[in-house]
Amino acid sequence: MKREELLKGFKEQFGYEGERVFFSPGRINLIGEHTDYNGGKVFPCAITMGTYGVVKARTDKEVHAFSGNFPEKGKLVFNIETISYKKEDNWTNYVKGMIKYIQEKTGDLPHGFDLYVYGTIPTGASLSSSASLELLSGVIVRELYGLSIPQLDLVKMGMRTENEFLGLNSGILDQFAIGMGKEGHAMLLDTTSLEYEQIPLVLPQHKIIIMNSMTQRELVDSEYNTRREQCEAALKELQTALDIQSLGDLTEEDFEENKHVISDDVWLRRAKHAVYESARTERAAEVLKKNDLKTFGQYMDESHVSLHEDYEVTVEATDLLPRLAWEEQGTVGARMTGGGFGGCCIAIVENEYVDRFIENVGKGFKEKIGHEAEFYIAETSDGTKEWIVND
Repeated sequence: MKREELLKGFKEQFGYEGERVFFSPGRINLIGEHTDYNGGKVFPCAITMGTYGVVKARTDKEVHAFSGNFPEKGKLVFNIETISYKKEDNWTNYVKGMIKYIQEKTGDLPHGFDLYVYGTIPTGASLSSSASLELLSGVIVRELYGLSIPQLDLVKMGMRTENEFLGLNSGILDQFAIGMGKEGHAMLLDTTSLEYEQIPLVLPQHKIIIMNSMTQRELVDSEYNTRREQCEAALKELQTALDIQSLGDLTEEDFEENKHVISDDVWLRRAKHAVYESARTERAAEVLKKNDLKTFGQYMDESHVSLHEDYEVTVEATDLLPRLAWEEQGTVGARMTGGGFGGCCIAIVENEYVDRFIENVGKGFKEKIGHEAEFYIAETSDGTKEWIVND
């Protein structure tokens, strides 16, 4: 995305020049799915597909916001003194949530602003466009008003916006990866302690390919919250036998020795995935440090099978893509990524086989599903920040 195009978009909507430009990445999770709200390990990285924002301060207390992705919605306007969730305010509810929690922390903001937003993340693709917008909004407000708010606090406000303002019981993975990302790295994050390690992700002989099933998903309206409730039910029963605070506290051995206390088979399978996936994620990060991509790929494959069989968050399209990928020469590993119920999958593929991989997987997918998938090469990015000229 060119800076000039963003500034032009702002001027077309507001009639004058925008002043500052910001970028907030999307994210992929290499492994460690549905472990974040279970207190386990995750292993995401920020990517160069993301959300751009152009902003200029106003003199009144209103925010006027326009999305280049949803021009039919026109300018959406709200007052920063009377913020509340309104369905008709659509995507600006993410902006409103961040402003609400920032004002709780720092006091009332002195004025509003005009905002032009353009995203390069496909809607509903499980690449976390919502968290990208949340962190974009938070960093814009911090920088525009010269506030002293650590990036980690904005990450936590992003999760609050999801959980409290919008009613989605998600964990902190997306906001953390997007806010704290580092180009050329993935991060191993302990979602309980929030301790994390940036691990180099340099793959000169391979590409990370995002495979978009083009199957739209909407977490608030899906079974995402149900999965969390099922894990909480399993945890409650395990706590009758063990002194633990989350499923992430368990080793695989602990789980196997005590799983008999879980009374419901569905709860048991959900808990098994959370425990085994967290352990698998930690092992995967360790083998990546040793440049053992073959074993890393095996862990990716195991993760997908668990998400399909034990956690049941795949749909036909997102289960098919990794299975087609596994059949292709040069594939190291493949799995669904994100919350599930549609969206994207990822694969690591040797450079020389990338074109053939995309052709063959795309052909097999269309034959079975009836519509085409989209494929993108993932590149890592820094976390959300202002786009400074010559940066």
